[in-house]
Formats: sequence, structure tokens, C-alpha cells
Amino acid sequence: MSWSGVPRRWLLLGLTCAALLTASGAAALLAGTGSAAAARPAAAAAASGSPWDASWTASPQAPTTVISNPANAGFNDQTIRNIVFTSIGGNELRIRLSNTFGTTALHVGRVTVGIELTAAQLVPGTVHPVTFGGRAAVTIPDGAEATSDPVSMAVTPDEDLAVSVYVPVATGPATYHLTAQQTNYVASGNHAFDVSPATYTTTAPSWYLLDGVDVRNARAAGSVVAFGDSITDGANSQVGANDRWPNYLFRRLQAALGAAAPSVIDEGISGNRVLNDSPCFGVSALARFDRDVLSQSGVKDVIVLEGINDIGFSQTPNTGCSVPNTNVTAAQIEQGYEQLIAMAHAHGLKIFGGTLTPFRGAGYWSGMAEAKREAVNNWIETSRAFDGVIDFAKAVADPFNPQYFDPAYNSGDNLHPNDAGYQAMASAINLALLK
Repeated sequence: MSWSGVPRRWLLLGLTCAALLTASGAAALLAGTGSAAAARPAAAAAASGSPWDASWTASPQAPTTVISNPANAGFNDQTIRNIVFTSIGGNELRIRLSNTFGTTALHVGRVTVGIELTAAQLVPGTVHPVTFGGRAAVTIPDGAEATSDPVSMAVTPDEDLAVSVYVPVATGPATYHLTAQQTNYVASGNHAFDVSPATYTTTAPSWYLLDGVDVRNARAAGSVVAFGDSITDGANSQVGANDRWPNYLFRRLQAALGAAAPSVIDEGISGNRVLNDSPCFGVSALARFDRDVLSQSGVKDVIVLEGINDIGFSQTPNTGCSVPNTNVTAAQIEQGYEQLIAMAHAHGLKIFGGTLTPFRGAGYWSGMAEAKREAVNNWIETSRAFDGVIDFAKAVADPFNPQYFDPAYNSGDNLHPNDAGYQAMASAINLALLK
């Protein structure tokens, strides 16, 4: 059995593809089950040893009936095995669970982490229990998150981990990340410790109840956040290949710097916009910047590639996922960037702007939209507002007609790169910016 993910029509329309800010006051010691935190500790130093750095993240989203996904109904007496791909490694890790968009308390009965061998099968001897305040179970209030105790486990860079989350009772609508580009697995009952894949008979296209894995690594140089929409989320890349541009960027940094490379974490949401929320694709970049960038463990730099949906949705009918489809101007998008820049600088972060990639031929392209894209890109390149500029548009554009993708880099929808295009985007980044 499998569940479908984003309807193809949305990807073809360029929903390049968070969230209500984590409920204040939700951080609490929870009755007899463990501890939950409403906000992530930013670069929090451990009681001893080196600070934590985020190695893998996925921005949490609210489920919606507009898109068919198991998150809508949630889970009940089931184990979700999320397969996640690390950037940097370390000698300890911790897990972050999310009930950010839950409508009721989330009861988690058991969590484990192990190394994936293939599909839902784990490497024997690598499965570790994960605890919260010393307990196997944790209850997370609606609107809150929970960070686990440290797990003593060697994690290597570029490694597939399996985080298995058992929920003994109904979750209600489950917080998730829609566009995983990764097959995940669901079993009936508690199978968190299973090495065998035999009980994981259902596949699922998204990540569920999980939004981060931090590692402790004394040599790593912090975390770089890739912040954007579906082009950062890796839409249309090969499922399970980890060929998003942030993945390719980390491989370049690792080749150049070895163990001293910073992590690169992906906070893209397919369909996301700078200025406006969407019932399907998260709250605006402005609204989620604190949660998805400033609160990340070890964050030092951020790369922003977002705005094409602000432009494109202005040209589409007022449908469920594009509400509101305000006809925003280039100047308004630029003002949004200025707010992101101000927030980053107020927290001592460097912030780099990526030019918006071509999209002529996509479902929501028009001459007016193209004029806005070119105006926004001119501002990114000439305003000197960002700490540096990355010319993603040039990296993937047809050199003879730059309003179009280079055919070698086009995934087929004229909006998203293919795997080679994502690699070209990563290759366009001057690594000296991030050292």
C-alpha cells in the first residue's frame, strides 16, 4: 500500500513549494512522561562538551484536506519510520519531535534511531532507544515540540538514519513535511526496534512528527540554513537520491573542508511565499524565519531563495492552495527581503540572496510575471542589501534565452531543476562566503 503525495497538477503549476508561530507558553515539563519544548534551542551548549549543530531538518507544516496525505487523519497504534539524510556527523545526536500543528496532545510511546540499510531495513546493531527526560514516552501539547535526551551514537556525514516513532493512540491531524522526496514507512503496532522491514507494509511520501536531528561535533563550523520554496525543497529530484541543491552544497563543503565543514540544513517548503501564507504550503517566509532559521542549532549563515511563488500565484485563479493570491509587486517582495535581512543581522547571521530561477513555460508564467522576476533579480544583484549574492538564475538558465531553463537542467515542468540542475545551483555558490 502507498499514499500519494502532492497532486502532479500542483507541481506543474509551480507550487514551489511555518507555520503559526510555536504556541507561546507551551514549553513545560509534561505530566509523568518527559519534557517538551515549544522552541528549539539555538546553538545551545550542552552541559559538557561541544555545542549542538543541526544536521538534518524539515520545516513542519499543517495538514490540509486540499492535499491527500495520511497526515490529515493522523496515526493510531502505528510506528512511522522516517528516513532522514544527515549532513555533518558527530558522536552524539538528539531528536526533535513536532506537534506544532496538532489539534490535541501528541502521545509518543517509543522512539528509536538507527542506520538505514535499505528501505525500511536497518543495519543490525545500530538501533538505539531515544528518551525524553529519561523516559521512553513523552506527551507533547498541541502547538509544542520536544527535544530528546542525547543519544550516544556515532553518526557519519551523508548517512541515512531511520527515526522510528510509535504513537499508541490516535494523534489527530499530524504535523508533517509534505515534500520529502524520500519514501518513508508505516507499521501497525509498536515496531520501533524492528531491524527487519517485514512489518512496514505501508509507504508514505512525507516526513511525520519529526523536524530535526542535531549532532554534537567539536570540529564542525556551525550550520548553514537553505531557506526557500520547492526549489530548495528538491521538488522533482530523484526520490531517495538526496540530490537537492543543499545536499550538493554540503558535499562541496565537505570535499573542501573535511571534518571542519559546516552542516547544510534544508528549510524549504514547497509552494511557500515570502509575503503570504497558504493553507497548503505553510505560513510566509517572514512568519517562519524565527522558527526555521534563527532557532536552529548552531546556525551561522542563511541562503534565501524565495519569491517565485509570490509572483506566480498572482497570475493564477484564486484556488484553495493559492489563497490569498494577492497581486504583489516586485517592490513588496524586495521589502520582504529587507525584513529577512534585518532579522538575520539582528542575530549576528550572514544572509545571502539567490536570484530567482527562470520559469517561462511553467503554468503560472506570464509576461507580467517575468517582468517582476527580472526586477526582483536586479534588486538582489545591485542593492547590496544581502551579504552576498548567488546567481542561481544564471546557473540553470538557457544561455541563449535566459527566460527559460537550460534543457539540460529542466525537470520537465519549466519551473524546477532536475538533479543535474540542482547540482549546477550548488556549484554556483562561492564557498568562500560560507567559511
